[in-house]
Amino acid sequence: MVIKKIAATLFIAAITISGAVYAADAKPAAPDFAKQIGDLATSAGTLKIAIDTLWTVVAGMLVFWMNAGFALVESGFCRSKNTVNILAKNFVVFALSTLSFWVIGWGLMFGKGNDYVGLEGLFLLGGADNSPATGEAYKGVYDSMNWTGVPLNAKFFFQLVFAGTAATIVSGAVAERIKFHSFVVFSLVLVAILYPITGHWVWGGGWLAAANFRDFAGSTVVHSVGGWAALAGVIVLGPRIGKYSPDGKVKPILGHNMTSAALGTLILWLGWFGFNPGSFMGVGEGSGLAHVLLATNIAAAMGALAATATSWILLKKPDLGMILNGTLAGLVAITAPCAFVTLGASALIGAIGGALVVMSVLFFDKIKIDDPVGATSVHLVCGIFGTLATGFFYDYEIAKNVAGLSGDVVDPAKWSIGSQIVVQIKGILAVGGFTFVASLVLWYVLKLAGGIRVSRDEEIMGLDVGEHGNEAYADFQEVNR
Repeated sequence: MVIKKIAATLFIAAITISGAVYAADAKPAAPDFAKQIGDLATSAGTLKIAIDTLWTVVAGMLVFWMNAGFALVESGFCRSKNTVNILAKNFVVFALSTLSFWVIGWGLMFGKGNDYVGLEGLFLLGGADNSPATGEAYKGVYDSMNWTGVPLNAKFFFQLVFAGTAATIVSGAVAERIKFHSFVVFSLVLVAILYPITGHWVWGGGWLAAANFRDFAGSTVVHSVGGWAALAGVIVLGPRIGKYSPDGKVKPILGHNMTSAALGTLILWLGWFGFNPGSFMGVGEGSGLAHVLLATNIAAAMGALAATATSWILLKKPDLGMILNGTLAGLVAITAPCAFVTLGASALIGAIGGALVVMSVLFFDKIKIDDPVGATSVHLVCGIFGTLATGFFYDYEIAKNVAGLSGDVVDPAKWSIGSQIVVQIKGILAVGGFTFVASLVLWYVLKLAGGIRVSRDEEIMGLDVGEHGNEAYADFQEVNR
């Protein structure tokens, strides 16, 4: 009995000990909250980079799609016999922009250097870079772009489509009489050298950036640069045959397809929703991006309405061409100030731009500056106006809450409306003076080297056949030539 009792006691003890051991093993360890918080922060940071990168790339795609808009607008405003030439220029110019901006343009614009040009990381995106690190954590040669937390390739792609836009602006202004190869060479130099140099002054940490010059998305950096280069080309080329009579009267040369021009304008309007909001290169909380998008849309709408009214008054008809250019004028004008002004100011800026473009087109015609699509009026004149409007309508609270995402806010202790306007004028004159003179020299060099204008016979026949050996509407033209 004693042995049985001892055995029973030992059995119960063994079961008790085993249960205790099992319970101890089954009890979860105290959670490592610090590790979990760290993992959560890492995941949140990775997600933010992914979202910002996605938006930057999608916005860049929208801007790229603007090439289709430019092609349709330019071809629609010109005669059918030059359609193939215009379409070819629009295709080739972006291909050239991709190559030249990748090879050297990006480095000149955003590489470390002096106040006037980038000197490091010049070739093939080859500089040191640890994007998407930002601020002081960024260690690389493109520190003027260290405010955006996206990979280097995303930064490059978004800036590339802007560079291509500047060259495309020139295409429309010199349409219907320029040699294809001359335009190709000019575009290559513009995107590889001229555009990046002035871009460095403003967006690459150069002297205008240090002076607090403000151009959020490119009224000056993109549109005015393209406009100045176009104006120089138009002056050197001269007007199209038959545009002005011997007594100085303007003889309208009508575009062949206003449906194409209208569709192209709508595509450009859509593309601008990538152009301006995309310039944040990130999403942030979303409110700033939404403000810029709405300001952009309001300015476009007011530009269209103001151009309608102005053309109705001055031309006695609501001219569709003016309405389309008025829409684009409002978009160009709001591009610089969209992150710095109220929505009410955006409406006023767009309206002034829409009225201004009508008067500008008529003025350029009066002084015999022949621009078939109105590119100089839209991009140069309204680009200048939009840059000035940034100073006149700058709102510190809007800038702090909207543009603060990109760090593009003027120190209020160093700011006044007067001082900002002076800086804006200084930037307009500097960028305009450099671009216009350099472009004028380049156009004249090309003229001396091999000529930039097609022959009289080729111009009359049309550049489609003379330059490319085919026609856009072969059957139609055979009957109606």
